[in-house]
Amino acid sequence: MGAYQQAAAQIVEAIGGKENIVAATHCVTRLRFALKEEGKVNKEALERIDVVKGSFSANGQFQVVIGQGLVDKVYDDLIELTGIGRATKQEMKDAAEAKLNPLQRAIKTLADIFIPILPAIVTAGLLMGINNVLTGPGIFYEGKSFVEVHKEWADLANMINLIANTAFVFLPGLIGWSAVTKFGGSPLLGIVLGLMLVHPDLLNAWGWGAAKEKGEIPVWNLFGFEVQKVGYQGQVLPVLVASYVLAKLELFLRKRIPDAFQLLLVAPLALLITGFLAFIAIGPVTFAIGNAITHLFVTIFDTVPALGGLLYGALYAPLVVTGMHHTFLPVDLQLIANTGGTFLWPILVMSNIAQGSAALAMMFVAKEEKLRGLSFTSAVSAYLGITEPAMFGVNLRFRFPFIAAMTGAAIAGMFITLNKVIAPSIGVGGLPGFLSIVPQKWTPFFIGMAIAIVVPFALTFVFGKVRKTARS
Repeated sequence: MGAYQQAAAQIVEAIGGKENIVAATHCVTRLRFALKEEGKVNKEALERIDVVKGSFSANGQFQVVIGQGLVDKVYDDLIELTGIGRATKQEMKDAAEAKLNPLQRAIKTLADIFIPILPAIVTAGLLMGINNVLTGPGIFYEGKSFVEVHKEWADLANMINLIANTAFVFLPGLIGWSAVTKFGGSPLLGIVLGLMLVHPDLLNAWGWGAAKEKGEIPVWNLFGFEVQKVGYQGQVLPVLVASYVLAKLELFLRKRIPDAFQLLLVAPLALLITGFLAFIAIGPVTFAIGNAITHLFVTIFDTVPALGGLLYGALYAPLVVTGMHHTFLPVDLQLIANTGGTFLWPILVMSNIAQGSAALAMMFVAKEEKLRGLSFTSAVSAYLGITEPAMFGVNLRFRFPFIAAMTGAAIAGMFITLNKVIAPSIGVGGLPGFLSIVPQKWTPFFIGMAIAIVVPFALTFVFGKVRKTARS
């Protein structure tokens, strides 16, 4: 047994014993369990364990927050103690997915597709933010941008913009790789499919509206049937559906074509058939659906902006708890592609900051040294865009900080929506998030951030003190 055998034993006992564990693995900071019955978990006993910083259930997995560097040591002792064997991530996913309903599986599928490409999107957003600082008028000089005054910086800003835009210009390539991998196909074919949908010979999707008005959309003439030669830059739905078709078609062909001919036939046939379907049916239909979704959100937030911002700000944190927040990343990307910016992502930033502020207030309210330390570290994490430690380790545990955070996020979301704050890219969903906001809207965004910091902190602090006084 190792140095953390006692902690491992306490964790096993708190989650219902080793007979309640189907499979166990770990990530950078958390132990992940597939349990037979989550109702057997004693959360109070679990969170009294010194090494445990919080726990929560998501996507069919019960997760125990331990911390970077420490989690692998606890996991090693836990495996040795229980003798259950080390589970691969795929085995954990299979065990967890067996407990999900169809809606939860659909949400998890979206999460599994978009989470792997999120670092590229966030990095692109940060770099675009740097470009915004250099090229935005009025930030450093009245009525002029930094590069207009210091022309020697112009080419550097242009190069940064090119590097930043790459992830968005070739977004279907990233999604194709991740989606085809998720659906069981060859990742390389997914990349080719995604890049095929943004080929330079196709009409750029961002120029489709103007070309339609002029009646200048290029077409292929396939035996008398006209197919529009349109690319799908920045689009999400076309490549998602096409990736599913490609992966399933590839698997179908591999089962039926002899091994000796697979190299010559499987990939060419799968790509050719999927390509035809993508340009003839999948692309036009899903492009229309994507435009309809965009129009729906734009209409709601244009017609009743205060209500839209208020509700999304209040409900984003509960969406994170259920895992349904992953469904809005494709919507953000669709809004950016169709309108040049998303008004939803800035509200996400308000929600994350609000959760951090509520957790920070708990540091001044709590008496336990462990809880005070957890509150501070989780608040810092939330301010940098990672809210799970704050939400599951502190705020949900005591409920009133979570409600206070929802209240602050709702007010901040309403304020920035009324002031038409938009983000042309997705960046870090915390205090550095201003870099992804158009510079002209920095002032209302900073005011919104102040609301998201002050309101949850004040509500949590006051209610916490009143609650302690009433109990004493």
